[in-house]
Amino acid sequence: MNGTTLDTILRRLARERGTKVALRYGDAVLTYAELDARACRVANGLAAAGVRPGDRVAWVGKNCAAYFEFLAGAIKAGAVMVPVNWRLAAPEVAYILGDSQAKFVIAEPEFAAAAAPAGGVAPIICGEPGDGYAHWRDTQPDHDGGRTAAWDDGLLQMYTSGTTGRPKGAVLSHRSVLGLRAAMTPATMPPWYAWAETDVSLIAMPVAHVSGTGWALWSLEHGASGVITREFDPHAVFELMVQHRINKVIMVPTAMQVAVRHPRARSTDFSFVKYICYGAAPMPLALLRECIEVFGCGFVQMYGMTETAGAIVALRPEDHETESGARLASVGQPLPGVELRILDPAGQPLPAGEIGEIATRSLANMTGYRNLPQATAATIDGEGWLHTGDAGYLDADGYLFLKDRIKDLIISGGENVYPAEVEIAIYDHPDVAEVAVIGVPDAKWGESVKAIVVAKPGTNPEAASIIAWARARIAAYKTPRYVEFVAALPRNASGKILRRELREHHSKPE
Repeated sequence: MNGTTLDTILRRLARERGTKVALRYGDAVLTYAELDARACRVANGLAAAGVRPGDRVAWVGKNCAAYFEFLAGAIKAGAVMVPVNWRLAAPEVAYILGDSQAKFVIAEPEFAAAAAPAGGVAPIICGEPGDGYAHWRDTQPDHDGGRTAAWDDGLLQMYTSGTTGRPKGAVLSHRSVLGLRAAMTPATMPPWYAWAETDVSLIAMPVAHVSGTGWALWSLEHGASGVITREFDPHAVFELMVQHRINKVIMVPTAMQVAVRHPRARSTDFSFVKYICYGAAPMPLALLRECIEVFGCGFVQMYGMTETAGAIVALRPEDHETESGARLASVGQPLPGVELRILDPAGQPLPAGEIGEIATRSLANMTGYRNLPQATAATIDGEGWLHTGDAGYLDADGYLFLKDRIKDLIISGGENVYPAEVEIAIYDHPDVAEVAVIGVPDAKWGESVKAIVVAKPGTNPEAASIIAWARARIAAYKTPRYVEFVAALPRNASGKILRRELREHHSKPE
């Protein structure tokens, strides 16, 4: 199946709803016609700079309107956008820019130094002081080159951490981002999944995450209006929600906890809110019930991953209304067009109720990992089934229940942290002989990172030294919050670290 690509959709919206507000950012407003005109300038500027269809371009910064102009222009030029997580340490940013072979980079001033080693590509600075991006954009011609993307052309390359310690660039095509919705009919599309041009969405999740860029494209695809926040600030979010009557929101549980306990939460009239979508981390039942009481709207839990372009499973609003709350322990049922299987270690499907690895097949699957054919083949098999690395089971009604993380993933405040990345950063510390990293319960963040360290003989390192060493090399959210020193790490007969045993005996934060 082939469908209409995003470049064609944006052109149509510019013609048919040119005066409609596409994006708000602070005091700035971009209509669909203005967004399209700026995208044309960006596309022409990229072409003049030698960027060709299929080349990578990168953004290093937080959420802002300029990012979406740049994204729309990249789409028109046939380039693949690489949004880089601004929270990463400079070596991590350099790795992504080098691995992606980005031909053109735009960075905000505070991240320009980290973006500088971009394979010899000097970044254009966006924002004050010295807005080189606006000058570059506005000196380009505004004619539309008329290039039309193909359904399977790359659209986004989003980096996801891996168990090997190196992030992998998951390539999402127009089909990945748009395919599920394109295949749905009015009869099969869930009401909460549908959008109207009168909808107003909150774009507060980081654009380097699929919940940020993907959510924004979902809004723009339907001609709705999006209100952008530079990052999630509960004070600003409350003001914006009331001021602009934002009726569709996506948040991670950590952000929901901050929002629902804001001093104004219980005195604010949220009757204009239609749906709040949440996911990316476990949601405590008590917090969920508190949010339902305060916001009084439809709640949707979503499960997915970068490699599936976001949500492929959802717990519907009506599932949140059951008295028993039994289904609230699940993440819901697959969206229309999504297949799920639970597999045993041999890759064979398991019956309902039995725990195994979750595999999925749908139009939303990525095309693969950039320049990593072996990693791609290990993740997507010959029949198109994507192996998620998560463990769970399906009940008799097709509801998915997550049970564990096969790949030892730690989710802290909605951010994915793989132990291998943190361990690599700590291993080079001069006083560290061995290290293993686990997640420990955290009332605020869901989980925090804890390092279990074996010191080299004759040394006596302090926890603060280990933490500072890691912080200089990896993002703050990946840096251990706690360090515990032990004489030896538990291992099995083959020498593999027994992480389950570590979690059992070292799960206390301190």
